Amino acid sequence: MSKNTSDETPHTVQNEDAVAAAGKKGTPTPKRSNQVAANKRPLVPNDRKEARKRGREQMAVQRERARVGMANGEERYLPERDRGPQKRFIRDWIDSRTSLSEFMLPFMFLVIVATFIPFPQIQVYGMFALWVFFFIMVIECVLAGLRIRKNLREKFGESRVERGVRWYAAMRMIQMRKLRLPKPQVARGEQPS
Repeated sequence: MSKNTSDETPHTVQNEDAVAAAGKKGTPTPKRSNQVAANKRPLVPNDRKEARKRGREQMAVQRERARVGMANGEERYLPERDRGPQKRFIRDWIDSRTSLSEFMLPFMFLVIVATFIPFPQIQVYGMFALWVFFFIMVIECVLAGLRIRKNLREKFGESRVERGVRWYAAMRMIQMRKLRLPKPQVARGEQPS
């Protein structure tokens, strides 16, 4: 059995060099004190200003990523009150409909403007209209809460419906669509999944 050593020698040498470079075989085990010294990092960086600046930049990037993630409805960036499939279903259900309640803020602004008009009749009518609008909004939120609870029972089961879903739906409903967070993921008229 004759072997061609000229072919094996360069290959074997290359393998041994690769293993030695990785620090596994062919080199003595380093002393513990040398390894600890190699892993030491200063508690306080040499250039504190630069380290503080770099830390602020990293925090700004993380905050921006969290803000965008929350606006897009990414589950890991949402606050606890918005997490879970039931809350997502409620958001989609509310966002797929147009409700009178979402116009509460602009209507209140108009009533405030009307109170500055020096005619008492306009002020009285404005306040009366505000109370009528508020009453209609409460009825709309209650009816929507009942429908959502029914849909959640059908979709997730009777005993698995979370507490506070009607209140969550009402709070989402009275926010203007453009100001809602997380931003609406469904178009108006689209069926929620």
